Amino acid sequence: MFSTTLLDWFALNGRDLPWRHTKNPYAIWLSEVILQQTRIQQGMDYWLRFMQRWPRVEDLAAASEDEVLREWQGLGYYSRARNLHAAAQQIAANGSFPNTLDGIKKLKGVGDYTAAAIGSIAFGLPAAVVDGNVYRVLARHYGIDTPINTTRGKRLFTELAQSLLPTDQPAAFNQAMMDFGAIQCTPASPKCVLCPLQESCEALRSGRIGELPVKEKKLTIQTRRFTYIYIRCQGKTAIRKRAAGDIWQGLWEPVLTDDCGMLSGAKLLRKDVKHVLTHRILLADFYLLETEAFPALPEGYIWIDESELDQYAVPRLIELLHEAVFSNPHK
Repeated sequence: MFSTTLLDWFALNGRDLPWRHTKNPYAIWLSEVILQQTRIQQGMDYWLRFMQRWPRVEDLAAASEDEVLREWQGLGYYSRARNLHAAAQQIAANGSFPNTLDGIKKLKGVGDYTAAAIGSIAFGLPAAVVDGNVYRVLARHYGIDTPINTTRGKRLFTELAQSLLPTDQPAAFNQAMMDFGAIQCTPASPKCVLCPLQESCEALRSGRIGELPVKEKKLTIQTRRFTYIYIRCQGKTAIRKRAAGDIWQGLWEPVLTDDCGMLSGAKLLRKDVKHVLTHRILLADFYLLETEAFPALPEGYIWIDESELDQYAVPRLIELLHEAVFSNPHK
């Protein structure tokens, strides 16, 4: 009954999204990667731009990492873009998109959820997706209080979702689960009064809608401080590419320093700019140094023409710095 009711609901209420009008695995994969940690409306704009600029996976593979990161700018979680690019190169090298779950999972950055989504939608493979929407719908409907971020919980929900999957309609069922969680069984203020599953929903019956799903609290938030100096000298500015092993790998930033001597003659533009990441809170001070003589730079920095700055992909925090710099009149 659950699966049939869900599919009937989807036939009337499913979202009309451009990647649902194709079986092209590249287009579907691209949408899944973009929509991780991203709202549909924002993600759609990026998907359309990527598909226009790189209509085939071979086109994306041939692009440089800098070009991909620049096109991705503003979406955050930049490891997704690097993995996307690396996986495109894997696919191009193999000559075709893999059409088995195991093959899809071998792509860089592709886990169980993304592999099931691509496999079911593009190739009709009978693999159930399990994401936040699926956890919420199943936990509420079946009254499951096993924490979803434990090994036991993940296994339980995966097995349940797989048992409910109609093997002849895997794409429709998976997309129905995603949409039902996004539209009907939402995290806050779900539409229980109009829900087609209300008579069989255990959380509604027992008054536990707000308690399910259960998630163990494990996250420790760290605070980091940054002091950035934007140097402007004879039409040039200094930047470097961030190395591997830390946030914003492969993106560019102006001079980052803890040397107070470098701040001599610099103007404070903004102080304690707060930027929140998943596991960290960043606090940054922005300075502007305008000088006629090129100062010595720390190792790894290069001078570029200021007019070419928008060709370099930067994280959101540095976009805020640039806004502060360019709203400040030149000397």
